[in-house]
Amino acid sequence: MNESLANAERNRRAPGSHCVRVLRLCALPLALAAPIAVQAVHPGDSHPAVVSADAVRWGPAPPSLPPGAQAVALYGSPSKEGPFVLRLKFPAGFTVPPHRHSKDEFVTVISGRFALSVGEQIDAASLKALPPGSFIHLPAGTPHYARAEVETVVQINGMGPFDVKYVNPKDDPRGQ
Repeated sequence: MNESLANAERNRRAPGSHCVRVLRLCALPLALAAPIAVQAVHPGDSHPAVVSADAVRWGPAPPSLPPGAQAVALYGSPSKEGPFVLRLKFPAGFTVPPHRHSKDEFVTVISGRFALSVGEQIDAASLKALPPGSFIHLPAGTPHYARAEVETVVQINGMGPFDVKYVNPKDDPRGQ
């Protein structure tokens, strides 16, 4: 083991190590915050944003998505100015028709299998299935569409306000 790895391992195990001190300092505030962690943490808060997996409470997805999806805002709000983190859960077979965003979109596949392609019309042959752990960056204005091949959870990070503009207005579930 090289010297820096050995030092890191000693520090990790040392009772007075930085990691242990930080955990001790954070334990009480985190324990107190756990019951309210289901609500989004808002930018500008002066404490760390921590949402444990068992505190995530799914609700209806934004009306800009076809019916059947679920969502939870983990940080901020896609409808407000500033950074946000949004998780979306799609049932198997769920399709998001071709659309664009006016700001960059950063997507991480958390679970399931998420297929995505770029273009203004759905071409099933061009969909690329992405396993959990995959990352996608879609620059602002890029037309794209997606399909959940099995129940799938994705996480979207971005800057709000975040919009969804469908290529074909008839695909917009908001009836615009």
